Amino acid sequence: MKNIALTLASLSLALAHAPQALAQTHCSSDGAPKPVALFERFISADCEACWGDAATPAPSAKAGAVVLDWIVPSAAGDDAPLSAAATTDALPRLQALGRKPPTSTDVHISTVDVDARGRLRVAHGVAFNDYVGVGINFAPSAAKPQRKVAAAPFAFHLLLVEAIAAGTDGTVVPRHVVRNAFEGEWLPAQRQARTPGKPWAWMETRSMRIPEGARAERLHLVGWVQDASGQIVAAAQSVCR
Repeated sequence: MKNIALTLASLSLALAHAPQALAQTHCSSDGAPKPVALFERFISADCEACWGDAATPAPSAKAGAVVLDWIVPSAAGDDAPLSAAATTDALPRLQALGRKPPTSTDVHISTVDVDARGRLRVAHGVAFNDYVGVGINFAPSAAKPQRKVAAAPFAFHLLLVEAIAAGTDGTVVPRHVVRNAFEGEWLPAQRQARTPGKPWAWMETRSMRIPEGARAERLHLVGWVQDASGQIVAAAQSVCR
């Protein structure tokens, strides 16, 4: 059954990339504004009041930032009020940022080097049997950028995010809850072969599991790429059209 799910998830991803795909299955970052920052909120699974806090920190509407809500597991485990949405992926993310698990809400803002001209694309297909096919593609610009993108290796991050509107599910502010995460590294030897008129590129396609309780129709992708120094050189998020 797992192999069937993975095969169909891959088929869904192919549809997401195909121009002739139905509009409701075409979810990608094509044409979407390029994020200039990541605004990450880390919420302790113990802090039920944090979820419904009207004073939750948020970027301005003009900031051009991608907002992410990480629900951080606590020692209480399944007994924590927000445990249903907690993800263990939050812990290595906090460690990478040099931060400790919060007792309430903690915020970290990362800027995207907009002068490092490279094209990042994320896309996903339709959900099937709790899985969805996803992809991330990065191509450093062949043109003369204001600041040239550094050579590989690059670290990439791909997140499955559930958008929850204000006034629903107990939150009075919009939420963008990280439901699943995948990260990896691209080396020079992993570049895709160049075809006429196209630059070298790196690509990863796979299926991602949709956790229990997440609503598939509210999911989208957020991805970013970091250079060897940890600077984010490109970010993207998908929109379903």
